[in-house]
Amino acid sequence: MDKTDKTISGTGKGKRKSEGKWDAGRIPDLSGRIAVVTGANSGIGLAAAAELARAGAHVVFAVRDLERGRAAAAKVSGSTEVRRLDLADLASVREFAEGWDGPLDLLVNNAGVMLLPERRTRDGFEMQFGTNHLGHFALTNLLLPYITDRVVTVSSGAHRMGDGFIHFENLNLDGIYAPQRAYSQSKLANLLFTLELQRRLTESGSHVRSLAAHPGWAATNLQSHTANPVSRVLMAVGNKVVAQDDKGGALPTLFAATQDLPGASFVGPSGPMEMRGAPTLVGRSTAASDVAAAERLWTASEELTGAVFPLVGAAS
Repeated sequence: MDKTDKTISGTGKGKRKSEGKWDAGRIPDLSGRIAVVTGANSGIGLAAAAELARAGAHVVFAVRDLERGRAAAAKVSGSTEVRRLDLADLASVREFAEGWDGPLDLLVNNAGVMLLPERRTRDGFEMQFGTNHLGHFALTNLLLPYITDRVVTVSSGAHRMGDGFIHFENLNLDGIYAPQRAYSQSKLANLLFTLELQRRLTESGSHVRSLAAHPGWAATNLQSHTANPVSRVLMAVGNKVVAQDDKGGALPTLFAATQDLPGASFVGPSGPMEMRGAPTLVGRSTAASDVAAAERLWTASEELTGAVFPLVGAAS
């Protein structure tokens, strides 16, 4: 079956049709499709994985903790599988990719860490940049020869915060580390990665698409690991007052993963300040649209991870 036949996009048969604003009931039939969702053991990753499986896809839970992953997968209706993946360890990323065989329709780069105290990955990278960007960068490039339809990378509205640019001369933020600065840089990197990946896919003649999504404010356990105790309290209040639940937060990811959208699209909630609501195409910061920065980040990421764009015909 060629790539056109295996595409997830379009308005194919849905399992649960509904009228009005887009929701998970309007996901098309995904029978025969294979998806990998990183960080699928909790939060919006689990919510997205559950809906993809319910729509007929075989969903691979790519998780750091196999026991937690198996417990999460056991609660999901549909075809699932659990494989170990630690995005903060490039050896684990390579092991996961080396264990892959056969077509992969959809890769959802969902896993992430948020507002952590300063720490490093196993390879010595600042943890938020290393996990949220570099781990997914390496994973995507290593799996790309198998991907038939699209890559969806989960970013954040926080890409507009922090310093608003990539610290190319100091990616680890040595001497200037702050949890918000690091998180915002990693989420900006997600969007620049999405942009440059699409450029390379297009120039290589590939039909695979690269898209991004953000969940708005979704009440998940991600906020409970923030470095500042005051921030944790504020996050807890916001989760109760402002946030949508994890199922609502997963809708932009699911929309990007299953609807017929242009490459490099960015999907987020349609409500005020993109905090909650039905998914729609949203804008991004000027910095997140900087094609020169996107190319520079790609080059730096290849040097740091050793993972390079694998498709023949791509411009370097």
